[in-house]
Amino acid sequence: MIPAPRRGRHGRRGARHDGPLRPARLRPADVIRLGGTGLRTRPLRVFLSALGIAIGVAAMIAVVGISGSGRAEVDRRLDALGTNLLRVAPGAALGGEQTKLPADAVRMIGRVPPVREVAATGAVEAHVYRNERIAVGRTGSLAVLAADDGLLPAVGGRLHRGRWLDAATARYPAVVLGATAAQRLDVYAPGTRVRIGDHWFSLIGVLDPVPLAPELDGAALVGWPAARTYLRFDGHPSTVYVRTDDSAVAAVRAVLPATADPESPSEVQVSRPSDALAAREATESALTGLLLGLGGVALLVGGVGVGNTMVISVLERRPEIGLRRALGATRGQIRAQFVTESLLLSVIGGLGGTVLGTLITAAYALSRGWPTVVPVWATATGVGATLLIGMLAGLYPAVRASRLAPTVALAGT
Repeated sequence: MIPAPRRGRHGRRGARHDGPLRPARLRPADVIRLGGTGLRTRPLRVFLSALGIAIGVAAMIAVVGISGSGRAEVDRRLDALGTNLLRVAPGAALGGEQTKLPADAVRMIGRVPPVREVAATGAVEAHVYRNERIAVGRTGSLAVLAADDGLLPAVGGRLHRGRWLDAATARYPAVVLGATAAQRLDVYAPGTRVRIGDHWFSLIGVLDPVPLAPELDGAALVGWPAARTYLRFDGHPSTVYVRTDDSAVAAVRAVLPATADPESPSEVQVSRPSDALAAREATESALTGLLLGLGGVALLVGGVGVGNTMVISVLERRPEIGLRRALGATRGQIRAQFVTESLLLSVIGGLGGTVLGTLITAAYALSRGWPTVVPVWATATGVGATLLIGMLAGLYPAVRASRLAPTVALAGT
């Protein structure tokens, strides 16, 4: 049975359909499948082009991640040690001569209500030697300091071995060496004697490195009364360490000069380790900016590589473009195909670079014992940058492909 002819536009049977033909619409899945076809047929070229993008993204994420991991380690140490440590030291008089803090500066500072701990060290005019056979003057740049028995908790220091100075040992010729001093003297065992000035002192302890007071690492620390008795110490502190409440650091810092030396507050210097840490972080920020710039250049180079790959792809696929145009594909569909191909190529490079940068950050942080920190914004920025680069790199080749007439494209076969 022959089916009856369908009615035409005006209802007459067998009438000719004279309405405009509309091109078939491509679904997003179809556009992605078309874009991926070009990538599957040229795997080596795709790998090399995506590698340029991946290197740029990996550089950006690794730089930001390593910098963030380093800052996290600094924050972790500061949380353990505290950022509320202030240091008071004598300044210079108007004539340029070095001044001295009053002998009762520690007692006066301790009366300030927000102050929780206060301790001092005093510079002693003496040198430390391993034995009497060491030539005079070969001191190894080691200092001798008189120390309060409350110094160790005030600066957050820890003992590596032995014991710290206390009320019993501070009056006798006992010494505690900093980490650097013990290394240079090659003296670690408690009970070993070292020569300080004209007297022999017995080693009772060795410190671990003190991050917030590195000047203690290269010093021999003796008790305050023993320094007066055996080393002719004048009793004036050279540095006062003040531990205060976190919320009162600025207020206490403002009153310390007048409290330490009421007669000459202008000749007192007050500083804190967090100032040096802020300068260090500023330097790290500048370095991070420089390295991010290098990562951006690498991304740009990768984008140029993607653009070059797409231009060559258009030239090689002119017959395909002409055939699709002859079969009814619109210029917009051709543009969408090649832009999608460029975006897919960039996404592959971006995801690979994200994984690579994260692995580099994790490996470096683990090797240094740091926590691994990869900011989410860095990952999002890397992927977003690759999408932007992919779109810009594929736009010109896509427009160029869409402008090819079917006859011209097919004539190039």
